[in-house]
Amino acid sequence: MNPKITETDVLVVGAGPAGCSAARAAVREGARVLVVERRSKVGLPVRCAELIPAPLLKEVDVGRDYVVQRVRGLRTVLQNGEETETRAPGFTIRRDVFDQALARAAAGAGAEFMLATSAVSRKNAEVLLKNNGRLFEVRAKVIVGADGPHSRVARWIGSENRHRIPAVQITAPLVSPLEFGEVYFHSEIRGGYGWLFPKGSEANVGLGMIPGGDGRPSLRVVLEGFLGRLIKAKKIQEKVLGGTAGWVPAEPIRAITRDNVLLAGDAAGQTHPITGAGVFQAVTCGSMAGVHAARAAEAGDLTLLSRYEQEWLSLFGHSHQRAVERRRRLENEWFRLDEIIKHCWIAFREYYSEVNGES
Repeated sequence: MNPKITETDVLVVGAGPAGCSAARAAVREGARVLVVERRSKVGLPVRCAELIPAPLLKEVDVGRDYVVQRVRGLRTVLQNGEETETRAPGFTIRRDVFDQALARAAAGAGAEFMLATSAVSRKNAEVLLKNNGRLFEVRAKVIVGADGPHSRVARWIGSENRHRIPAVQITAPLVSPLEFGEVYFHSEIRGGYGWLFPKGSEANVGLGMIPGGDGRPSLRVVLEGFLGRLIKAKKIQEKVLGGTAGWVPAEPIRAITRDNVLLAGDAAGQTHPITGAGVFQAVTCGSMAGVHAARAAEAGDLTLLSRYEQEWLSLFGHSHQRAVERRRRLENEWFRLDEIIKHCWIAFREYYSEVNGES
């Protein structure tokens, strides 16, 4: 990207799945697109459990170099020992390779990228950027905020998501190969769950939960206990190959469009409020955002951006609203975990039935 370029139709902030999908879609609509990413390399560091649903492969159409292993579904393990298997084919992936493939596809379509570049501030159509200590302005007809759960762009329009759940994860060698991803519920993992997602001879093992306080153990302490149980059960070896941590949005943002700004992916809180899954939504909603951003820029009509919010809600609104209701119950009634879990987790038919008048 030539730093002298000061105008673009669509400015995308963030080069994750949502941002790259938005950029690719906008270029295909004929827009000039600039993507800025604060990291110096797309996809790193990885902050993801790296399990995606099988249909996503057809959605992205960027090859399969990032795929590590096919999984047959999810095995849910409750703290009373009860287990249930859900057939839901998917893949564990190398998320960095996946993100880089999406970025190459967007660049190949014609989007321009600036790495190690932060979006500092915005005043209407002017956005102040910082690259290698140098400040400069870009004028953009439409801005797509795809800059993650702590989105600066979301703060610009007063839509920051404050309901986020922290997560920690390590990678460990498996004792034996696994065909299913595994999810564990335990009273210590407050408001969340632990996971074990196989990646060939290794697995991503982690948990997301409401932070400690009032004498409750920290995430690290709970993770150590979780790892100890998996080691005792001969699921994983007692060796850490790597680790990561991050934040997961726990509910959608009410306003994901305002003025000339759209939000997509984690920045919009489009992650599933119960499972924490978000890559599929990021790609799908990012593509939607890119199309509507390009069309609004071309027409010079920002009212067209409202169609993006309508489209995302028509596709995901009902399932996300149900999940928000289930999450509220899960958090408020965690002390009754054994009684409510089947109403609050997607593996059970009770999750999809009415609960206390909710549907």
